[in-house]
Amino acid sequence: MSKRYTEEQIIAVLKEAEAGAKTVDVCRKHGISDATFYKWKAKYSGLETSDLRKMKVLEEENAKLKRIVADLSLDNRALKDVLSKNF
Repeated sequence: MSKRYTEEQIIAVLKEAEAGAKTVDVCRKHGISDATFYKWKAKYSGLETSDLRKMKVLEEENAKLKRIVADLSLDNRALKDVLSKNF
């Protein structure tokens, strides 16, 4: 059974373990493997949901900036090509 967890749900699962629940019990309760738990722990350990929201906003902003740079690079290349043909 493949169940997709949101990042908020993953943080909640990790918080259960941080609160003292045994890893085996947390994994069984949520239907995940130990490997999945430890992968989540490596990626999300120490994050709060507010940190996660901030990270999402920054990732979106970063993606927009990358698109802008790519567009400007294409414009720059096109202008150089036009100028080289004129001279």
